[in-house]
Amino acid sequence: MKVAVIGCGTMGRTHAAEWKRMPGIRLAGVCDAQERAARHLADSLETRAYEDFDRMIGETDPDIVDICLPTHLHKEFIFRAARSGKHVICEKPIALSASEAEEAAAECRKRGVRLFIGHVVRFFPSYADIRRKAADGTIGSPAVLHAKRMGANPGLAKPWYADSDRSGGVILDLMIHDIDFAQSLFGNAVSVYAMNRRQGDTDYALATLRFGSGEIAHLEAYWGFPGPFTTGVELAGTGGVIRFNSEEAASLRVFKAKGAAAEAAAEKAAVPVPKSPSTYNPYYLELAHFADCVRTGREPEVTAEDACSALRTSLAVIESARTGRPVKLQDARKGENRHVYR
Repeated sequence: MKVAVIGCGTMGRTHAAEWKRMPGIRLAGVCDAQERAARHLADSLETRAYEDFDRMIGETDPDIVDICLPTHLHKEFIFRAARSGKHVICEKPIALSASEAEEAAAECRKRGVRLFIGHVVRFFPSYADIRRKAADGTIGSPAVLHAKRMGANPGLAKPWYADSDRSGGVILDLMIHDIDFAQSLFGNAVSVYAMNRRQGDTDYALATLRFGSGEIAHLEAYWGFPGPFTTGVELAGTGGVIRFNSEEAASLRVFKAKGAAAEAAAEKAAVPVPKSPSTYNPYYLELAHFADCVRTGREPEVTAEDACSALRTSLAVIESARTGRPVKLQDARKGENRHVYR
């Protein structure tokens, strides 16, 4: 199966490296408007570099196009890939607006291609284990979720992140991970109430989500955190509590002397990519799962509708933060708000 990646930034490099080491996959090419970025990545992974998307599609004829571009370009390239008859994997969020998301999903259905959105948190072992324990009744009936996600402001390294018209800010780019995770546990949110404070290099958001059976999720997202990238989650139920904190999860620490200062400075400036101690990291597991869904035709762990729903809830959070008032979601009327624990 041939895969072509467009976008050679942090996520493009991450995805391309995982495709390269995956059995049964050939990384057919990488594409970026910046020739140097495409060439550097292609040389490191022994594949072909392109500046022009249509040329890459025409010359490599991939089965899958993996879109790792800034958010405001997602819809355009989902359409372009689908119209070329290629299955699509796209980094989250699916788009910047609900209408764009629905149009992108509809275009893929129309063209008979699959659309997969990279909500990678579902593939992190600790989060997947929390969902399994919730399904198994380990803590009785889950009722309250607390989740946090914080790190450096990526806008310092990539200016498009700092432009909310292109990235959606900390809510649409970072908090959406935990919004999707919460909805994978409880179903779609029925209402949200949130605040968002932006000052200098800080973009901080706090949101409360309510669900159809009375569950509540308290979510925190923070760009500008002075420490290392950190995530945490606590799920409380009628029979107990499950807790995870990434700061306590490191099984091995390595400190290198040579070039340590330069490496530390580069890492601090770069867009953070969460790490996992697993043999296969979550990005590998996510992409391998999507590729298997293309081969077998089975439903993915994260459906296009899941991605659209996470976007709608995230946009409601943004609206609540803007107005200072709770926002109700229309999904409350669709009977979709029940325990899912998939």
